[in-house]
Amino acid sequence: MPSGVPTFLFFAGFVPGKACDWRGRKDRQNTHMNQDFWAVVDYLEKEKGIGRATVIEAIKDALVAASKKKFGAEAQVRIDLDEKGNRMRALIGMKVVERVVDPATEITAVKARQKKPDVQLGEIVEVEVPPTEFGRIAAQAFKQSMNQILRGVEKNKILDEFSDRVGTIVSGVVRRFDRSNVLIDLGKFEAVMPASERVPTEEYTPGERIRALVLAVENAVRGPEIILSRSHPNFVRSLFELEVSELKDNTIEIKAMAREAGHRTKIAVWSRDEKVDPVSACVGMRGARVKNIVRELNNEKIDLFKWSNNLRELVIESLKPARPKHLEFHEATKRVTVLVDEENYPLAIGKRGQNARLTAKLTGWEIDIKQEEAPVSDFDEKVRLAAVHLAEVLKVAPEVADKLVRAGQSSIDIIHETSLEDLAESLPDVDAATVKQIKDATSAIIQSAQT
Repeated sequence: MPSGVPTFLFFAGFVPGKACDWRGRKDRQNTHMNQDFWAVVDYLEKEKGIGRATVIEAIKDALVAASKKKFGAEAQVRIDLDEKGNRMRALIGMKVVERVVDPATEITAVKARQKKPDVQLGEIVEVEVPPTEFGRIAAQAFKQSMNQILRGVEKNKILDEFSDRVGTIVSGVVRRFDRSNVLIDLGKFEAVMPASERVPTEEYTPGERIRALVLAVENAVRGPEIILSRSHPNFVRSLFELEVSELKDNTIEIKAMAREAGHRTKIAVWSRDEKVDPVSACVGMRGARVKNIVRELNNEKIDLFKWSNNLRELVIESLKPARPKHLEFHEATKRVTVLVDEENYPLAIGKRGQNARLTAKLTGWEIDIKQEEAPVSDFDEKVRLAAVHLAEVLKVAPEVADKLVRAGQSSIDIIHETSLEDLAESLPDVDAATVKQIKDATSAIIQSAQT
């Protein structure tokens, strides 16, 4: 029932004439309806979008249900609603009997013949009932029945109107919050944006107008629900379809996309026409098209790049602004190992791993980012090789051989020509016994070479 219009108006709207015995008094007048009744009908038609004929039929059905609460489930009830004449009649079929046993369903032949002179015993005669006879129980039954009928009508309207609008964008006004869900007024209907479909970085205020994607129309416990989303990737897709004419006429196509709502979206686009650059078409003149979308998304970053059937090229484009040095594909596990240098490592991973995650979503392959080891300098390599050689021929520890080389004693000949005192001075961290061992070893090697 419409809010602010109490149920009793439906009964108060039927203004009866003189009080009378409803089973046949001659002074009974026709029942008239006041303007409140038709105001309710107008409200349901205009505000709820329910056809006038449907509303009137629903009222008749509800009145029949209400009258049966008063006069019994077996009562034969007919409601005659004359909109032009502004009259309503509730008619109950009464069985003509000689003696009344059940006053709710039977009428005496004497009273019946006042309405139909040639009536016979056993026939059914329709008797008009004033609404004042319905009572409080009937009024409550009318309310329940009317609510149930209108919910059914509204349910069918939602299903009919929105089942074909799934995947499109609608505009509505934030009305209130149900826990963390946002209830949005779409005009004739109310929709819900669940917490899971909200953008984490967005705040919504009652009275604020927002746009959202019609994600689904679901049959919930309380009837059909229109489910909206602002976090789904298809919301961004639909925004581009509204903004970019080349997407509407299928000149260009969004081949793949991945989104972390409120933060970043990656979109791979492709053109059927070689003369049309898909990225430029989506960006627009001076970035006008993409700026409109970014504004709607509250400054969410959007990365646009060309689609490629070549997986290597697609991964490289998706990882930008990082520049990979090497890619290794593992077909069995659908993983890509990406090797980058120190400078590009943080760019490839992105803020909180975002760049790598979005690339994985877009390509369908797991992405492993690895940093390339820093190249060893020529000097360090020469030092290492000389130390390895000295450690081997002099039979000393590698760390002692490294100190020899870094002290300038990089060969057997140089060590041999250096005096024991000078050698000890160049190796201050090496004990005297080891220095003498080194000197004696070099002398032995030289002598062995000369003989």
